[in-house]
Amino acid sequence: MKKYLNRKQRKWLLRIVIALILMVICYIINEVFEPVWFIALPMFMIPYVICGYDVIKSAAVNIVHGQVFDEKFLMALATIGAIATGEYPEAVAVMLFYQIGELFQSIAVGRSRKSIAGLMDIRPDYANLLDGDEERMVSPEEVPVGSVIVVKPGEKIPLDGVIVEGATTINTAALTGESVPSDAGYSDNVISGTLNLTGVIKVRTTSNFTESTVAKILELVENSYDKKARVENFITRFARWYTPCVVIAALLLFVIPPLMTDPSSWAVWSTWLNRAMVFLVVSCPCALVVSVPLSFFGGLGGASREGVLIKGANYLEALSRIDTVVFDKTGTITEGSFAVDDIHPNEISAADLLDIAACCESYSGHPVAESIVRAHEGHIDKSRIDSVEEVAGKGIRAIVDGQEYFCGNGALMEMSGAKWHECHLTGTVIHVSRGSEYLGHIIISDQIKPDSALAMEELKAVGIKRTVMLTGDKTAVAESVASKVGITDVFAELLPQDKVSKVEELLSGGAKLAFVGDGINDAPVLTRADVGIAMGAMGSDAAIESADVVLMDDKLSKIAKAVKIARRTMVIVRENIIFALGVKLVILALGALGIAGMWLAVFGDVGVLVIAILNAMRAMMKIR
Repeated sequence: MKKYLNRKQRKWLLRIVIALILMVICYIINEVFEPVWFIALPMFMIPYVICGYDVIKSAAVNIVHGQVFDEKFLMALATIGAIATGEYPEAVAVMLFYQIGELFQSIAVGRSRKSIAGLMDIRPDYANLLDGDEERMVSPEEVPVGSVIVVKPGEKIPLDGVIVEGATTINTAALTGESVPSDAGYSDNVISGTLNLTGVIKVRTTSNFTESTVAKILELVENSYDKKARVENFITRFARWYTPCVVIAALLLFVIPPLMTDPSSWAVWSTWLNRAMVFLVVSCPCALVVSVPLSFFGGLGGASREGVLIKGANYLEALSRIDTVVFDKTGTITEGSFAVDDIHPNEISAADLLDIAACCESYSGHPVAESIVRAHEGHIDKSRIDSVEEVAGKGIRAIVDGQEYFCGNGALMEMSGAKWHECHLTGTVIHVSRGSEYLGHIIISDQIKPDSALAMEELKAVGIKRTVMLTGDKTAVAESVASKVGITDVFAELLPQDKVSKVEELLSGGAKLAFVGDGINDAPVLTRADVGIAMGAMGSDAAIESADVVLMDDKLSKIAKAVKIARRTMVIVRENIIFALGVKLVILALGALGIAGMWLAVFGDVGVLVIAILNAMRAMMKIR
């Protein structure tokens, strides 16, 4: 029991159990001995007060503060009315089952908060600041940018930074939802909120705490519940007008029929008062007021547990309606880092061609040059290199092993006099010649993320009609990437403002559109789309702040999962609205006609509430 209930809920349950036992005893005594009213009334008032004193007190306080028409007022009014008509068991039952429904609500909200509480656990309590040769335990907020901190096994990494000493294994599950640990060593970036598992590491901080990943995540989570969906806002407005209308309708139901039939008969007044009380009990809107926000709360919590942060229920609702997903290319579909894709030698081996190119490029800091050096893997003996000259806009001229080599684009080959040729593959092509002798070329490509193709398949499986890629890259490169991952439409060689125009064009065509990006130049498009989705692990701060949804581990396959969660949540919300209103309308009509009694009214209120809550809790279940 302690596992599922907190201390307050256990006391609450104890009150309900005691009141239920006493109500059963009182009911048996009342049926067997049929005591007079002045004995029966105080007898039933004992369980009534035990289970309902806080409801009566809260209703009275709200009336004093001008907040008259809420569910506690309806419960108090209905039960007091039942007592006035001599329906003592019904009065206790209404209050008892109302409290059972409230307890169910409390437990359900507590369970839906667990995934959020798990995220809140990522907040680090302290940092081990290295001050000379000494360590000082300080608050993460006190650590300046550029400081060195020590993180020991079992400790949370308190700030974003770069490892300057040591190696370890890091668990990122709290941020990404993925339980697979990753290895990290010298010069690797580490993210605040992740857990150091194995080794002692020293980290040079790259941000202060307020700008760290963990602080931004916590802020996103804390603010996400303030943004209500249209359905939630409708229910809030509905309850505000619905409750006073119901009270007025109950009053009219109590007054008008007796006045029109037999105003002098107490029995007639008593009959219609009882019907009015039934009307009040069943009309309580708590099933809607509770289950709809709880459904959204569960959906947001379930998404965060999967490593997808949705910034509000309104974005969850919008995500459920999308039919078009638009992607940026670099850093979103691709890794955003160059690598050698293929080697086409001419008269020499591929290894020799790569060796010469790596020697020529070893002094360059250009991403393409770095990718060639990485692909070489072996040690580059720089004593072989006599001189290196960069030819602006063309490439490198170098003297290696006493011979002149040219390494660069076609314009450099023209300059060297080599008989070169274009490559049929797409990507960045680096040509190599020894003097005027053409040696071959190396193809460099931005690597496609491993799950990009899977993400497109899963999006189609959930009913996304169109996938689009917008990029500033060359058309041939863009079309090659799109064909490999299964994207249906490609628009290439676009400037940032062109991307916004293209998104607006798609929106004007009636598309419900989500845009996925990671760079600072994606911020305007993320804002313009119906739903902006940003990469959280590697994305820029501007993109994350502009987005409505953040993928914490940069896995595009999480988008389809987020859409499934959003759609399931909206289905649950609609089910609860239709079910609650449908049952209540039927019982309201039956109560007004005198067919439905107080017990059926209790089901119409508390029974519907409990069923709606149990249905809402499905939003927290894991998506497969």
